[in-house]
Amino acid sequence: MADFQYEIVEQLGILSESPKGWTKEFNKISWNGGVPKYDIRDWAPEHEKMGKGVTLTDEEAKKLAELLGNVL
Repeated sequence: MADFQYEIVEQLGILSESPKGWTKEFNKISWNGGVPKYDIRDWAPEHEKMGKGVTLTDEEAKKLAELLGNVL
């Protein structure tokens, strides 16, 4: 598996926390030095490990907010 780099540019919020201390977070992350994108994924307590997640462009995040506004 190829190495990759990431930088959490902005921590926007914690959605939930597991009994083992992992948190599902909504952040803005730069992957491999690219333009920061919105990201939802599970993180170990000190961000030393991560689970699989979903990364969204600005346009996709706006559309998701619109869709959530229609169902909530």
